[in-house]
Amino acid sequence: MTIVRNIAGRFASRVDDAARLWLPRPAPTARELSALRTVAASALIAFPVAPLALAAVLPLSLALPVGAGLVGALTLVGGLCAVGLAGRAPATVLPAPLPTADAAPAYDLFAGLVTLHDLRGSVTAVHGRDASAFLAWMRDPAGRGFIEQIHVSDRIGFLRAIDAIRLGAGSETVELRLERGSMTEGGAQLLHVRCELAAIVDNGVLSGILVQSRDISAEVALKADAASKAQAAESANEAKSRFLAAVSHELRTPLNAILGFSDILSGEYFGRLENDRQREYVALINQSGAHLLSVVNTMLDMSKIEAGRYELIAEPFVVADAVSACEAMLGLQAEAKGVKLASRILRGVGEVHADRRAVQQILINLVGNAIKFTDAGGIVTIDAEVVGADLRLTVSDTGIGIPAEKLAHLGQAFMQVENEYTRAYEGTGLGLALVKGLVALHGGGFDISSRVREGTAIRISLPLDGSGIRDVDQADGGEAIAEFPPRLKAQDPRRTEAGATPGTTDAETRGVEKGGATDGEAYAKTA
Repeated sequence: MTIVRNIAGRFASRVDDAARLWLPRPAPTARELSALRTVAASALIAFPVAPLALAAVLPLSLALPVGAGLVGALTLVGGLCAVGLAGRAPATVLPAPLPTADAAPAYDLFAGLVTLHDLRGSVTAVHGRDASAFLAWMRDPAGRGFIEQIHVSDRIGFLRAIDAIRLGAGSETVELRLERGSMTEGGAQLLHVRCELAAIVDNGVLSGILVQSRDISAEVALKADAASKAQAAESANEAKSRFLAAVSHELRTPLNAILGFSDILSGEYFGRLENDRQREYVALINQSGAHLLSVVNTMLDMSKIEAGRYELIAEPFVVADAVSACEAMLGLQAEAKGVKLASRILRGVGEVHADRRAVQQILINLVGNAIKFTDAGGIVTIDAEVVGADLRLTVSDTGIGIPAEKLAHLGQAFMQVENEYTRAYEGTGLGLALVKGLVALHGGGFDISSRVREGTAIRISLPLDGSGIRDVDQADGGEAIAEFPPRLKAQDPRRTEAGATPGTTDAETRGVEKGGATDGEAYAKTA
């Protein structure tokens, strides 16, 4: 197809040249040129067909000259008629390229290489501030030289831009590659340039085309490098996920064995332990194994979310039951640390349609985190309320808090905010990333407010009817896939300087007053 277009373009160019020599006016109109192209194309087709048709009724020796003469005569008559008819209608005159000597000084100030083209695309003059740098390796761009140095696969784009200018477009931009005569020092044989085409109009008549070509090799190389690095980062991330999943699976088997045998030893099923130190060591083995198993399970869940394979099983369940289960699991931990754990379920909070295991895991991570970073005598509160069509769960504490400048880094896997207040607390930095991923899978929202030495409040919202899960499924082709780690949301412009939102409840305001909130941000280093 490209070859046919090139042949047609050259044929039209030859017809235009002949028309300018044959017509009495030095500047044929666009209608005249179009009519003559049609006549010439018809003659080209009729020239071999007419003699063959006459050969059916005349001898071949007579059919060939008669057919050729007949086609020639009809072509001449058709050309005269076409020019006469086209000349009756008003048309835009396309004059030959006008001299550009007066504008040459201005063109020489333009950056890059500036070439002036006639309406056929041939170069009539060369200017530009960087013309010498281009001409150092270019062949003579005059005439068709510039177009012939364009890479063959990019020529059609340049010719289309020329045609667009001829058809009335004021300007066009095209990126292409110019072929160098020899390899450069950097080894590049093609120069990437951006050509900006502009129509040259004189007294309302198109007289030529100005093309400003600028070297964009550095820009192209930068884009290629960025794409390469992005691909490498994506590959590394996928390898990391596969590695975590494989290692986690390999660790679970021996960990389950350790936990099982430590439970047997603690129960003294096969004989009593000799002393309290043995019992203490067995308890430490069991406790450490359970902690490590929770970390392994968290990494597996993260890998599933990141790969889009975390399956949510949505079902209706009572919110109060989930909150009570969380209190029962973490009540002893809070009591051992001297932290008061309380919950407040507001009226109207009944059932929610969501993944019960995921919601339970969200609460355990957030409450466990709050207990971890709250000193003895502090308070950790779980609030549940219905706001519109959403269930809002708020976990607030009176703990150490997080500096405002650190909030933006939270929620990333294995990311921990470390300072003089947090270095004493263990953790892997996985819990918050997992919480945000689970909330995103439900199509919910996430919000935090925190101040150093005053405390932190985290609020999550989940659609009561489970519609958020369906929305995620539809957006991702039927699987509950969420971006991981989830993006942080923009700050709510309605929030006051103290972080409170107009219309909030007393329980919510108490948690918000501890610091300004930014939607989608969070604290904590849950393991």
